Amino acid sequence: MAIKGQKYKTYPEKMKKEAIRLHTAEEWTYRKINEHLGIHDPGRMKRWMRKHREQGEFGLMNQRGRMKEYLDQDRYVENLKRENELLKKCLVIWKEEAKKKDSISWKKWRHTVISRNYAMCLACPGVGFMPM
Repeated sequence: MAIKGQKYKTYPEKMKKEAIRLHTAEEWTYRKINEHLGIHDPGRMKRWMRKHREQGEFGLMNQRGRMKEYLDQDRYVENLKRENELLKKCLVIWKEEAKKKDSISWKKWRHTVISRNYAMCLACPGVGFMPM
């Protein structure tokens, strides 16, 4: 448990990568690496290795305060991709309707397009209906 005012030892990312390299490439023991690099916490190397196995190089970065930012950004990008795909499908349908415009009278065409676009946009989450 942390004591009020206690200072924690932080290690640079370069040192973490070196420790991982020593263990994986040169097969040093955790104890030997701790002594060589001056790491005081005996369980620190195990945590670094676990993070490196699970998340790769990204796991060794200091992520305090950034995790929410990354998650929100990923969700936002995924939503934009989904919306983009839906809009592409809508565009194809609207182009087909525009080609049919020449063969149908204006009034009938307008009613057909608005009805179909309205129904399609209701089926597309996040895409609102905008009348022509």
